[in-house]
Amino acid sequence: MTTSAPKPHPGVALPEECRQFLEAHPEIQYFDIFFTSMTGVPRGKRLRRHELMPIYEYGRFLPGSVLVVDTNGADCEETGLVWEDGDADRLARPVPGTLTPAPWLGPDVGQVMLSMYELDGTPNDLDPRHVLQRVLDRFAADGLTPVTACELEYYLVDLERTADGDLQPPKSALTGHRPTGIQVYGLPELEAISPFLRELWTTCDVLGVPLEGAISEFAPSQVELTLKHKPDGLRAADDALIYKRAAKGIALRHGCEATFMAKPWSDRAGSGFHMHVSFNNAAGENLCASEDLQGSPMLKHAIGGMKLLLGDCMAILAPNANSYRRFKANSYAPVAPTWGVNNRTVSLRVPAGLPHTRHVEHRVAGADANPYLVLAVILACAHHGITHQIDPGPAVVGDGYAAAKDANVRLPSNWFSAVDLFDQSAVLRDYLGDRFVDMFVSVKRTEQARFNEVVTALDFDWYLRNA
Repeated sequence: MTTSAPKPHPGVALPEECRQFLEAHPEIQYFDIFFTSMTGVPRGKRLRRHELMPIYEYGRFLPGSVLVVDTNGADCEETGLVWEDGDADRLARPVPGTLTPAPWLGPDVGQVMLSMYELDGTPNDLDPRHVLQRVLDRFAADGLTPVTACELEYYLVDLERTADGDLQPPKSALTGHRPTGIQVYGLPELEAISPFLRELWTTCDVLGVPLEGAISEFAPSQVELTLKHKPDGLRAADDALIYKRAAKGIALRHGCEATFMAKPWSDRAGSGFHMHVSFNNAAGENLCASEDLQGSPMLKHAIGGMKLLLGDCMAILAPNANSYRRFKANSYAPVAPTWGVNNRTVSLRVPAGLPHTRHVEHRVAGADANPYLVLAVILACAHHGITHQIDPGPAVVGDGYAAAKDANVRLPSNWFSAVDLFDQSAVLRDYLGDRFVDMFVSVKRTEQARFNEVVTALDFDWYLRNA
């Protein structure tokens, strides 16, 4: 009896793509194959050249339990996918268009992204890419195409800590100076890290990631770069993940680290992950377009759904204990389900711009969040709002933090209540799938228990003598 390869899924790259790449790149001898776990951490293997084609012809067997490991890569036995499942393999298949050189890893190294399938070829419902695709399919059924763009803030930090063990900005290779001031939108601050930025842009061109302009953000060594809008939500999330991986690798080549941790310093700005969203019809027309600065009725309904369900989404948008340190008033990190026009103090902002560019900027997620899941919950809420024509209420004018305080409506303020709300969300269970929600909640509750077991220096500072 022979075993034949499963029938190709539309989202699986064909062998010809691999064949053409190998012919065009005889210098590449090693390949990183990687997929994304629930926590958003890329995991995989490094293979030799002769091992690549079989992945395109059939796939690569990998344990399904790696989809539900915690942030540190440890098994989460509570999911039932370790011992009870026999730690069974699933089949990882290559994602079209992601086989590229990986210049920061060396001239002889390439990479390709994988997505997880069951052995019969059906998509694995715990793979974040397939969770997002499930939501995108709801839009496709209605003749709508989300147009999205990711905007990530992050810090460059020195590889060496201070004498006290704290993080510190890296010294510039050009000036030898370590940045100290905020200098938001500062041009000298960008020039100081220009070797890093130049390599990052050049590399992203090789990777096919549409990386655009950079700004110096609201803290020393904090930067923000944007990705171009595209009418392919799945590829937009792929771009964000590939970009983060490249930025981290390139930073190391320049003697520092790129950290997407939500709040590396208690007294400095946190790092957000802003998602820009609009919706096209079959003709490619923006259905959010309007002379009205608040946008079309469809845009308002999408915002209505996002606003109504924002609390339910927080476990995805702020997935870690550290994530919740971002959210405080007058910090440019939202603290309540609010919306407004040309207003950065609200959660859901309709930016200024020409009528045909009208869209919403979702400003709540942290840079530490999984791009696939962030986009999945944002779009799920938008689709729910459009379907049920949910009114977002009046737009906030002026200080969104004051408006949030007056309304006495806030988002979950801690990791535990956020996971509980997500677990109880009937709408998100409908869009993402019960099994995914159950497994995500199981992973996060396991992480919570492990995180809280650790006795830290702060425990000693607060309680050793005072208790």
